[in-house]
Amino acid sequence: MKKLSFLNKIIYFINVVVALALLLSFVLPYLPPKTFAVLSVLNLGVSLLIMLNILLALYWLIRVKRQFVLSFLVLLIGYISYGSLYKFSSSKDIENEDNFKVMNYNVRLFNLYEWIKEDAIETKIVDLIKTEAPDILSVQEYHPHKDINLSFFKYKFEKLSGKKTKYGQAIFSQFPIINSGSIEFPNTGNNAIFADVVKGNDTMRVYNIHLESLHINADVESLKNEDSERLLKRIGSTFKMQQFQTELFLIHKEQCKYKMIICGDFNNTAFSYVYKKIKGDLQDTFKEAGSGFGRTYNFKFFPVRIDFVFADEAFQINGFKSYTEQFSDHFPIMTTLALKE
Repeated sequence: MKKLSFLNKIIYFINVVVALALLLSFVLPYLPPKTFAVLSVLNLGVSLLIMLNILLALYWLIRVKRQFVLSFLVLLIGYISYGSLYKFSSSKDIENEDNFKVMNYNVRLFNLYEWIKEDAIETKIVDLIKTEAPDILSVQEYHPHKDINLSFFKYKFEKLSGKKTKYGQAIFSQFPIINSGSIEFPNTGNNAIFADVVKGNDTMRVYNIHLESLHINADVESLKNEDSERLLKRIGSTFKMQQFQTELFLIHKEQCKYKMIICGDFNNTAFSYVYKKIKGDLQDTFKEAGSGFGRTYNFKFFPVRIDFVFADEAFQINGFKSYTEQFSDHFPIMTTLALKE
């Protein structure tokens, strides 16, 4: 430190803070938000913290300074514990006659309130789904818009709420649905639904989960105008609700004896407590077969992955696709699965 210039001492101080914040974030999936609500806010910034630590490590490395070791070691711990933030190539793209595709998409009410200033967004969403032809479609913030026609799916289950504007979650399927239902979350329009789907001689349970929203504007400029203390308390409160909703879901999940696929918008990242609890021993299809950042939410300054498709060990994961079409504040994701023999 003595040999560092004044500017580099300031940069190293920032480096220490950023590295410690990232190190702390690696512990958060094990800490329930009900007890550590404020700390849980770090979940949302893990991607940014990783990128900052990479930049700082490169900064010191270019200058041949041993200070690069700090961020390097923290990043190494993160890589060993959680894998890479960025996947350089898809590990799987396997053709199989038993393949079927599962898409998850938060459609944001099909742009009912014209958040996106573009004509016929609802039609473009439907066209995208029809072109990609998933066999099972899990939709959050679904709204039975008059111009929406998803009749190319043979079966569906939807659970709607709201007095004037009906909205909720839906599952569409090309395979027969023999049972379905909803897990109600108190004091919110969010919930989880399920459909038991028959493919050949096998019955699969498909869950569609929509955890409590953070109600954060994706525009950073808008965030600057919010009171930071109030924002942190609101996010902490939301994380507590997400934990409670997750506990309700897990009670229901434990009673299921079928092969299982879990889709949803968790409104939280892969570094969160709720992600860890819901995933359990299931496979994260992006980690198994995806590439890139796997970004699913349109946040301007760093990639955020808050939408997921999990599959249990009965499934072979033969592919994963992330989309960039901006017809919602979320991007759809789709995985290709096959039942193991």
